[in-house]
Amino acid sequence: MKLSVTKNQVISNVLTMTYRNLLKTLHNPDNLSDVIIQPVIFTLLFGYLFGGVIAGSVHAYLPMLVSGILVQSILNAASGSGQQLREDINGGIFDRFKVLPISPIAPLAGQLLGDIFRLLISGVMTLTTSFLMGWRPSVNIFMLGIATLLAIFIGWSISWVFALVGLLVKKAELIGSLSMIIILVMTFLSNAFIPIKTLPTFLQPVVRINPVSLTITAIRTILKTGNWSNNATMVFISGVIIIMFFMPITVFVYQRRS
Repeated sequence: MKLSVTKNQVISNVLTMTYRNLLKTLHNPDNLSDVIIQPVIFTLLFGYLFGGVIAGSVHAYLPMLVSGILVQSILNAASGSGQQLREDINGGIFDRFKVLPISPIAPLAGQLLGDIFRLLISGVMTLTTSFLMGWRPSVNIFMLGIATLLAIFIGWSISWVFALVGLLVKKAELIGSLSMIIILVMTFLSNAFIPIKTLPTFLQPVVRINPVSLTITAIRTILKTGNWSNNATMVFISGVIIIMFFMPITVFVYQRRS
């Protein structure tokens, strides 16, 4: 039997579940690897391997690399939403939540709110590693924060897609593998690491319409000019549309299985 809860109780339940998911992330090295280790490794790897070839030096390559790694790292972190959700479901913890006097939606909402913290860590690790490698932003701290928040917002909107996948796919390992493949393909078929003009002619139109390319271009423009562009507005609106479409579907599927 579903217990009725007040609005204040719902908020309290959601915050409690958010705290629970943050603790789970902090105490589980596997959940931290995609938000701490991956951004560092990819920034170092691509910077030192391709910097000289593509831009002439690592220092010259970093302004281009930072936005690409920032988006890739945050998308990788976002993909963990579905896997962690499925791990909790398969572990039976959600069955335990059903019999507790809490809001039925609190476990799902807590998972997604907790993911914002994971996305923030991923973004900070990317920027910190780039800074230690010699990158210096050409914009003030406010616009640097705006660019980072835009990337986090897009990552969080994508988290709802991966959460839906986590509810539908039965194996957490399969979710992790598919998510990694999709993100790597979309990232490498973008302008994240190389100029679009260097790609074969038949690939350039595909790369230009890639949502990852559009997001990276918007963030790159903010970091270069310090201005909010029309492209950034389009990316923001796209994130809102993704949330408006996938949030009710994800909640519906979650409630159906609860």
